Amino acid sequence: MTQKNLLSILFLFLTITSFAQIKGRVIDEKGNPLPIVNIFEENTYNGTTTNDLGEFILNVKGENPTIIFQYLGYKTVKKTISKSQFAENLKIVLVEENFTLNEVVIDAKVNPADAIMRSAIASRKENSKKTAKYNADFYSRGIFRVKNLPKTIMGQKIDFFDEIIDSSRSGILYLSETVSKISFQKPDKMKEVIVASKVSGNDNGFSFNNAADVNFDFYENYLEFDTKVVSPIADNAFNYYKYKYDGFFMYEGNKMIHKIKVTPKRDTEPAMNGYIYIVDDSWEIYAVDLAITGAQMGNPALNNLVLKQNFSYNSQNKIWAKNTQTVDFEAGMLGVNISGRFTYVFTNFEFPEKFEKKTFTNEVLKFELNANKKEDSFWNTIRPVPLTSEETTDYLKKDALQTKKKSKQYLDSIDKKKNKFRLTDIINGYTYSNSHKKWSVSYDGPLMSTTFNTVQGWKTQVGLSYLKRDEEKRTYTRIGSRFDYGFSEKKLRVTGSYQRKFNNLNNSLLSVNGGSSVNQFNLNNPISNLVNSVSSLFFKNNFMKLHEKNFVSAYFGREVINGLNLNLNLEYSERKPLWNTSDQSVVKSSDVYTSNNPLLPFDFVTPAFEKHNLMKANVVARIKFGQHYWTRPDGKYNIGNDDYPSILLGYEKTFAATDKKYEYDFLSARITQDLSIGNKGEMKLNLKAGKFFNADNISFVDYRHFNGNQTHVTGGESYTNVFNNLPYYSASTNDSFLEFHAEHNDKGYIMNKIPLLNKLRSQLVLGFHNLAVPDRKPYQEFTVGLDNLGFGKFRIFRVDYIRSYQNGYQGDAVLFGLKFLNVLE
Repeated sequence: MTQKNLLSILFLFLTITSFAQIKGRVIDEKGNPLPIVNIFEENTYNGTTTNDLGEFILNVKGENPTIIFQYLGYKTVKKTISKSQFAENLKIVLVEENFTLNEVVIDAKVNPADAIMRSAIASRKENSKKTAKYNADFYSRGIFRVKNLPKTIMGQKIDFFDEIIDSSRSGILYLSETVSKISFQKPDKMKEVIVASKVSGNDNGFSFNNAADVNFDFYENYLEFDTKVVSPIADNAFNYYKYKYDGFFMYEGNKMIHKIKVTPKRDTEPAMNGYIYIVDDSWEIYAVDLAITGAQMGNPALNNLVLKQNFSYNSQNKIWAKNTQTVDFEAGMLGVNISGRFTYVFTNFEFPEKFEKKTFTNEVLKFELNANKKEDSFWNTIRPVPLTSEETTDYLKKDALQTKKKSKQYLDSIDKKKNKFRLTDIINGYTYSNSHKKWSVSYDGPLMSTTFNTVQGWKTQVGLSYLKRDEEKRTYTRIGSRFDYGFSEKKLRVTGSYQRKFNNLNNSLLSVNGGSSVNQFNLNNPISNLVNSVSSLFFKNNFMKLHEKNFVSAYFGREVINGLNLNLNLEYSERKPLWNTSDQSVVKSSDVYTSNNPLLPFDFVTPAFEKHNLMKANVVARIKFGQHYWTRPDGKYNIGNDDYPSILLGYEKTFAATDKKYEYDFLSARITQDLSIGNKGEMKLNLKAGKFFNADNISFVDYRHFNGNQTHVTGGESYTNVFNNLPYYSASTNDSFLEFHAEHNDKGYIMNKIPLLNKLRSQLVLGFHNLAVPDRKPYQEFTVGLDNLGFGKFRIFRVDYIRSYQNGYQGDAVLFGLKFLNVLE
C-alpha cells in the first residue's frame, strides 16, 4: 500500500470519527422533489441544501441533532435525528405554507408592504452591521448546459463539443466545484483560501468559482452584476420599485415573516422582480427569490437570471446569516442556448469582534498546493450538496474522455483531422499541430491583411510562426516572421521575431525582433488599415502617413513586486522617408491624394525627414496601487483595484545617431482611473504629460503625436485616448504637452427614464478632451453620444456628436462607432 493511500485512509478515518453524516431526500406532499431546500442544524451555522432531485447530505456533530428544513412557500420542518437514523436515507415531506392576510389591517389609502419596506430600509445599516465581519466555510458548484446546439454558426462548423453532448446536441458543457475558507469584512475586504477545486474532465484544472464574485448583499444599496442592480431595500428603492403585501407566516411559532411582492416601476432599469421575505420587528431578510433580465443589466446575451438566498437564525447570537444561495441563468445568441446554475453554501460562521492586522492583504484568493488533486474520497466526505446522477455521470464520462484525450493515439487522430490542408487555406491561413508534443506551425493567409495605402498601393501580408507551449507552467516560446509586399511600390519587406514567456508568476517575457517594416509616424496607429483603405479608395482621403524602419530590437518585461511592472526596450534602427506610388481609387474624382509628408500635404518633393540611424533605449514603469491578485500553483493572476489610479512613468533616450541633432531625452507620465458612481454610471479618466530635452532638431518620427481622427468612424475601443475631431499630425510636438480625457457613461441611468427613448436601451455618454502644447492655444472637445445601440441582442453601435474649440469654435463632427471593426482588423 502506498504512502498516498495510507494518508487518504487516515484522513477519511479522522473525518468519520469527528462527524456523523445525515442524508436523505426532501419532497412535497405529491412526492415531487424539492431542490434548493435550506437545511441546517439548529442554533448553528452548519447547513446544506438539496440538489435538483431533492437529495441532501449534512455532516453533524453530536448524537441527536435537531435539523431544520426551510423552503420558500412551504412550512418549516424541525426534526430531531437520533443516532440510529444516521444510517437511514431519510424522507422529509414539506407541506405548502398558508399565508395569512386577515391579521393585517388593510387600509385602501395605505399599502402595508410600503410600511414594512420602509422599516426594512430604515434598519438596513443596523442589520448589515450584524454580519459585517465573519469567517466561514464556503462551497460552490457551477454547471453550464447547452440545448439543441446548432451544427454550424454563420457557416462555421461547431464540432468541439461533439464528444460531450448527446445525439440531440444537448448536455453539460461545464461542471466544477470548490471548497474554501473565507474571511470577510464589509464593504469589500475578502480573503479566500481554496482547499479543493475540481473541474469535470480536467484533472489539472482550477475552478474560477469564488466567494468575492458572488457576494450579493441586499443590505448594500447595489448588487454588483454587469451593472449595479438596485437592492429592494436600498435607500432609493422607492424610486425603482413597487411593493405588494402577499401575507405572512410564523417561523418557529414566534417570528412573523412577511412576504412582499417586488416589481420594478420601469422594466428598462436595473431592478429585480419577485419576492423578498422580511422578519417582523427586526426587519431582517429571511429570504429572497428575485429575477432580472439581461436587457435590464445591459447584457443582451443573457435572457434571464434568478437569484435566491436563504438565511438561517441562531438564537444564541440572534443573527440571521445567509447560508445558501443559488444563481440560475438562461442565455442565448446565434442559435446557441445555454442555461446554468451556481449553488453556494456558507457554513460554520464565526463573527469576530475584529481581525488581525494582516488578515486582509492584496492576495485576495489563494489555492492550496494540490487543491486540484483531491481524491474522490475527500469530495464524498466534504461535499455538502450531493451530486445528481447526471452530474456523477458527467464526471465519470469526462474523466474517461480526458484519459483518452491525453493518449498519443487520440491526439494524433485529432491532429490528422485538423491538419488536413484545403485549397482555401492558401488565402485563409493554415496551422499544423502536434498536440502530443505541444507544438504547432502556422501560416497566416493574406485574406484579412490585404489592404491599400498610397505608399505601397495594394499590399498584402503573410506570416509563418512556430509555437511551443507548456500547458502545466503556462509558458511558451514563439518564433515568427512576416512578409509584406507592396504591389505598386514593388518592394518586399520581411520581419522576424522571437518571444519567450518564462513563467506565470511575474510574467517575465523576452522578445527579440528585427527586419524591415512600414510604420505610421504615430506608433499608436491611429488609423486602421481597413478604415484607411475605404477612406482612400472611396473618398481620396489618404490620412495614413508612413515611413520605413529597418531595425533590430530587444524587449524584456516583468513584474518586479506586486503592482510594479518594469519594461525595458533597446532598438537600433535606420529610418527612411517614403513617397506615394499609387493614385488608384474606386470613385472617379478630381480630388488628388495628399503627399506622404504630414507637415506639407501638398508638397510631393520634400520628405518629412531625412534618412538617419539611431539607437533608442526606454524604460517604462507601470504602477498599480493596491493591486489585488490570485495565487494558484501555476501562477499569479492580477485583478487590479479600482479604488486607486494606475500610473505609467517612462524615460526614453536616443544615442549613437547619424547626427547629434537626432539625440534627445524624453520623460513621460500617465495616470488613469475608472470610477464607479453608484448606479449613475462610470467615469473614465486619463491624464498624460511629457517633456522633451535637447530635442530642437530631432526627426519628426520621434515627435509626440496625438491620436486624432478625421474619418468619422472608429472601431469602438477606448474613447479616452483620442481626439475624434483633431487632424492626425496638427498638434505634434518636440517640446512638452499636457493631455486630458474624461468620459462618463450613465449605463442607462438617464436614458432608461425617458419615455420612448428608453426603448432604445441605450447609454448616454458625455466626454471632455483637452490638449495643451507650447506656442499653440489649448484644444478642447466636448462630446455627447449614445452607446449600446443596435438591434435585438446585437448592441454593436455607438454615435457621438463632437464640438471642438481652439481659441474659439473650430468645428463639429458626428462619429460612428462600429464595434465589429475590431474583429475585422
